[in-house]
Amino acid sequence: MKYTTRQSAILLLSDGTIFHGKSIGISGKTFGEVCFNTGMTGYQEIFTDPSYFGQIMVTTNPHIGNYGINDLEVESDSVKIAGLVCKNFSFNYSREGASGSLEDYFAKQNLICISDVDTRALVSYIRDNGAMNAVICTDGTSIEDLKKELANVPNMEGLELASKVSTKEPYFIGDENATFKISALDLGIKKNILRNFAKRDCYIKVFPYDTSYEELSAFNPDGYFLSNGPGDPDPLHGVIEVAKSIIADDKPLFGICLGHQIIALANGVQTYKMFGGHRGINHPVKNLLTGKGEITSQNHGFAVKREALEGHPELELTHIHLNDDTVAGMRMKNKNCFSVQYHPEASPGPHDSSYLFDQFVENIKSSKV
Repeated sequence: MKYTTRQSAILLLSDGTIFHGKSIGISGKTFGEVCFNTGMTGYQEIFTDPSYFGQIMVTTNPHIGNYGINDLEVESDSVKIAGLVCKNFSFNYSREGASGSLEDYFAKQNLICISDVDTRALVSYIRDNGAMNAVICTDGTSIEDLKKELANVPNMEGLELASKVSTKEPYFIGDENATFKISALDLGIKKNILRNFAKRDCYIKVFPYDTSYEELSAFNPDGYFLSNGPGDPDPLHGVIEVAKSIIADDKPLFGICLGHQIIALANGVQTYKMFGGHRGINHPVKNLLTGKGEITSQNHGFAVKREALEGHPELELTHIHLNDDTVAGMRMKNKNCFSVQYHPEASPGPHDSSYLFDQFVENIKSSKV
């Protein structure tokens, strides 16, 4: 294999810290909040997850690209991360089911990537100093110019991003003759969530993030779903009002990740930006209702305030994250509504959390009796 000289590249953090590496060959610069994911597999699912929109992803797995890409293993129609930071980028791949290389995949979508970075040092730095904005530069722009541009990048706190990734027009998933109908509000929905509903005899109509309760109800659904998505939940005032209306009418409601946070806000329970967030496929959760543990996939930088939740007369804490005791799930005591902070459609357990989809279907069934 011949040796190829690659352009030097840098990752500049908003506090002025610089990490050096090399470009994979795509010239330019990209800005976003830097975060890390501890998953050892599933990089394509991570890169296409709409919840990562606006974020520069650091992968803790030292080898990225070694099994190429597969056109079927995507969570949306394009790469959603703002950029990638990795240790070893594999230009060659070895996998029978691969449809191409990660290099070509990134080149088609102009995704800026820096490799040969000391990712262990970088992740340790983020853990100590918190998530912050950063820029990947592979085109030789001066440090001073990059600092000026980086200073103008808005912080994730207070940033509404669901509108950037939501569908523009409604669409349908599943068999139109299915037993149950679901109105799903797309705040950055993952394809596998829809597949999980469809295989449970559900016909889903997916709506844009700013759809009114009246439009959602016009589908005459048996239940409502609030999806995952990127950004701060607090600015999504319209979505919060929709959630309030669904809850007031006591319709079956299920929320995942950002949708979970929206349900909390609809009940007057605050959310907050986490110091580092939870991102990976090895996060331990305890179901307080059953006493069972779950290995979960998580991807969130905001969370529900536990003390406010536990002090709410109509809400019950149902799941906790065992690493830091943060809220991982809740339900309403007097309404047909529940939600989780993690991703039951993912399969790290591999099926530890899939019961949540069954639970939603059972809630729909009970509401129809």
